[in-house]
Amino acid sequence: MNRDVLRCESVGRFFNMGPEQVKVLHDINFSIDPGELVSIVGSSGSGKTTLLNLLAGLDSPSVGEVYMAGQAMSTLSDRRRAQLRNQHMGFVFQFHHLLPEFTALENILLPQVIGGMKATDSEPRALQLLERVGLKDRARHRPAELSGGERQRVAIARALINHPPVVLMDEPTGNLDDTTSEQVHELIMELNRDMDSSFIVVTHNQDWARQMPKQYLLKRGQLELRSH
Repeated sequence: MNRDVLRCESVGRFFNMGPEQVKVLHDINFSIDPGELVSIVGSSGSGKTTLLNLLAGLDSPSVGEVYMAGQAMSTLSDRRRAQLRNQHMGFVFQFHHLLPEFTALENILLPQVIGGMKATDSEPRALQLLERVGLKDRARHRPAELSGGERQRVAIARALINHPPVVLMDEPTGNLDDTTSEQVHELIMELNRDMDSSFIVVTHNQDWARQMPKQYLLKRGQLELRSH
């Protein structure tokens, strides 16, 4: 039985541009074991976002297969894929995507509510996560009342509320200043050490990427495993 929480087998993604076929990704073979911390770096336009969309089941490969929790994504209905994504994955983006009318606590609870849980049942874990990311006194604040770094910490707590086996992060500090970025970097490293979740971090920050135990370079549509 495979231990990996997420796996790509010979994945490619092609797009038709008029009479031409553009190969954005090809022959991607990639797997994540429980608790791994992985970075993916690549130049602008290298296909990083396309790869994340495939890993998340938001897009389907032209060839090959993506497996989430051992299930082939292409065999699942849209509804089942969304359910699996809700249960199995957390997401953190460059822009936090918090709902402005909700408090920090309410934003963190959203994945649980979407999954059918009662907010009152989930609130203790949400408050625990707020404390873990250093925001226990900000639970009732709305995003507009938080700094950029605080909003991103709320987004990280939201990504972890469902105990996901894997968290995808797309440039999670790309919109923050250097000092705040470093604080968020350290938080992510701590959370990976303290929790069971695996983290896949797409970043342009080469220094941070090199701190991670496993590093990939996305170049010419293929993933290359870098050595330390």
